Amino acid sequence: MKSKKWVCQALVVITAITAGGAACATEGGGSIYPNGAENYLVGDMPGPGVYVLEYLSGYSAGQLRDNNGNQVPIDFNLNVTAAATRLIWITDQTLFGGQFGLHAIVPLVNVGVSVNSTGQTKSGLGDVTFGPGLGYHVSENLHYVFAVDINAPTGEYNKSDMVNLGRHYWNAEPLIGVTYKQPVGINADLKMMYDFNGRNNATDYRSGQELHADYALGWGFSKNLVVGVGGYAYQQVTDDTSGGTTVQTNRGRTMAIGPSMKYDNGKGWFFTLKYEKEFDVKNRPEGGGLNVKMNIPM
Repeated sequence: MKSKKWVCQALVVITAITAGGAACATEGGGSIYPNGAENYLVGDMPGPGVYVLEYLSGYSAGQLRDNNGNQVPIDFNLNVTAAATRLIWITDQTLFGGQFGLHAIVPLVNVGVSVNSTGQTKSGLGDVTFGPGLGYHVSENLHYVFAVDINAPTGEYNKSDMVNLGRHYWNAEPLIGVTYKQPVGINADLKMMYDFNGRNNATDYRSGQELHADYALGWGFSKNLVVGVGGYAYQQVTDDTSGGTTVQTNRGRTMAIGPSMKYDNGKGWFFTLKYEKEFDVKNRPEGGGLNVKMNIPM
């Protein structure tokens, strides 16, 4: 887990945006984790200390895709903006040979959705994330992190609403982040995650397990500037269940790619900027979004 490095854009969760249940892998077609949030330096944990990160994001989608990847014939629009503050504490303790750290993310989100001229907008606190992590430094260039994120159902939820700010269930997300970096040359990052979703006791619905990865690949022109591409891959790997009954042909899938950059002033301040466009989508909204991450020196 790291200051500079392992990101989490605001936890934007969209629930109950269905039209008769069409095109909705996982409950409401959303996920706990905002896919594509991570960027460069995902696996390079910083030294002991306290760090603050700010994340700003915007996402919009104008289509829903069904199980065959075809557009669902409805008038659909989704817009999400989010700002999240992440507090990270890297201790001077080691465990299993790795640096030990803790983090927490508090997101504020605004979500608006319309389906066939009926819409709703909400703003407020989303689901809070917290958890421990271990960082390892193989060499000056190669670094990795093991962690487990816990997502708590703190966001507002009403099963009768079109839009909700929280998923209304607990989630555990083990992950690994790997970073290869050079001042001049190839920079490559991969964050792989697996989601175990709890049951939504308001709807008796359990979303299936999810495998997803964020990636970044770029070229370092100097120690200050990296430019390249970033994106993500997402695949739901087990079926949803509703009232104990398996929901068939409902697994979500999506890919995304777009330009990405990182600028570091060499004095503790840096930011990353990325735009991603989704493609190869099934049972989910299809759109694109802009993500900014800023490290705030303390």
